[in-house]
Amino acid sequence: MKQGLSLRVSQHLALTPQLQQSIRLLQLSTLEMAQEVEQMLDDNPFLERAEEIAERETFGLEQTDVPVSAGEQIAEAALPEAPVPLSPSLESSSASTDSGDGDGLESKLDGATPVEESWEGDGTVEMAPDDSEWGGDAPARNSGSGDNDETASAADLARAPVSLQDHLHDQARCLRLSDEDRAALYFLIESLNDDGYLEESLAELADAWLHLSGTPQLAGDPNDALEAREALEQRLAVALQLLQHMEPSGVGARDLGECLRLQILELRNTAEARAALAICNQPLELMAKRDVKRLCNLCGIDDETARAALGLIARLEPKPGRRFVDVERNVVVPDVIVTRAGRGFKVILNPDVMPRLRVHDVYANAMRQNRGGGEAGHAAMQQRLQEARWFIKNIQQRFDTILRVSSAIVERQRNFFMHGELAMRPLVLREIADELGLHESTISRVTTAKYMATPFGTYELKYFFGSSLGTETGGNASSTAVRALLKQFIAAEEPAKPLSDNQLSDLLREQGIECARRTVAKYREALRIAPANLRKAL
Repeated sequence: MKQGLSLRVSQHLALTPQLQQSIRLLQLSTLEMAQEVEQMLDDNPFLERAEEIAERETFGLEQTDVPVSAGEQIAEAALPEAPVPLSPSLESSSASTDSGDGDGLESKLDGATPVEESWEGDGTVEMAPDDSEWGGDAPARNSGSGDNDETASAADLARAPVSLQDHLHDQARCLRLSDEDRAALYFLIESLNDDGYLEESLAELADAWLHLSGTPQLAGDPNDALEAREALEQRLAVALQLLQHMEPSGVGARDLGECLRLQILELRNTAEARAALAICNQPLELMAKRDVKRLCNLCGIDDETARAALGLIARLEPKPGRRFVDVERNVVVPDVIVTRAGRGFKVILNPDVMPRLRVHDVYANAMRQNRGGGEAGHAAMQQRLQEARWFIKNIQQRFDTILRVSSAIVERQRNFFMHGELAMRPLVLREIADELGLHESTISRVTTAKYMATPFGTYELKYFFGSSLGTETGGNASSTAVRALLKQFIAAEEPAKPLSDNQLSDLLREQGIECARRTVAKYREALRIAPANLRKAL
């Protein structure tokens, strides 16, 4: 085998650490972004939060790595760092300073191979112009319960809700019970699920009690152990009776039928209530199907009373613990806020989700003064300083991208912001990508887990994108608008004669929208609307 040397020219895509971080930050949600910022603050000593708003200087993203001149260093040593405003530039990608168009790299992301590359930059340790505060538009967070209620966030308003268990424990403390009965009641309360149901039987709860207390069940006389277990079940049964008489009504039930019966027993003793109680003792499938005729035969009641009883049951709460669920988990904090401004709309970033970060000037100045130290330690610290600079830059670019995409969406869906979802037009990711000169994958990352507060509510950015349905005139109608139209048709239908899917399809055809019955059924199910036979009023 003959050995030899050969030259070969090839091209490959190399993702720098900066570009990888930029792409990763872009797809993070608000909560994940906050966690990433906290993690970086803990790991990088050169990064800090800016607590005070100083006078601004105007520097752009392109000056991130520009060395500071001697004259500027003197002024920098004498004056505090000034914050940097949010740059309007959006096209500057993390790798654009080296390879031009960063979006061209991202479009080939699937074929990219990460390379081992450092964050060393140009080797400077001087304070770069926008090492100072970023996010100065964002007001300082109010960590305490301040007196200014106007600046309270949605999370502050929903903080520390009363749980179902706390509510029941407050009622239990008002009862005069023995220590054993109080312990049994406490055990049952702590065994409830979020909906207020007991998912285990009393026998299973008794076994769990004995296991947790460490009581040997088989030691000694088996008859004594059996008697002790039965006595514990009786104590739990008494505690269950106390629990089921607490507020909210229906708490402590083992199944839906028992929950409904407990609530009916709290009502006045009327013919409808007695009929509803009898219906709840029957298989719930009959009530779900609204089989009035069979329910009348099984319960021995007339048709009118059965319908009145079913109406009473429909007003009951199937999940007693629903109103005690922690609402803070469901609060959606918008990334973008859209408000009316004259005849148009103003799109701004939510200042509450914008981190205010800056490079720690004390540590950066200390590095500058100790250049003659150990080469290895100095290089490592200079790399950490460069990481902090790139992190600030990538965060700024992330919010710039979100703002540009949101502004383009508002411009394309202007009719929605004026008239509601019925005026939504078809929109795909490629339209926004072509308008902004970005790749579709970038638009997809921006619109995932990012939310926009509008005059009609808060929506995910992906909500404004939808497929199109053909019309008789040759135009297109948005699937979102079609769903809104279906909701409007169903809301206006006669309760005694609900519209079937075929009838809804015919109504859409009268509006010039070609929509098959199966598509109508799919949209109806997506809206969580029951079929016609279950919507029929009693």
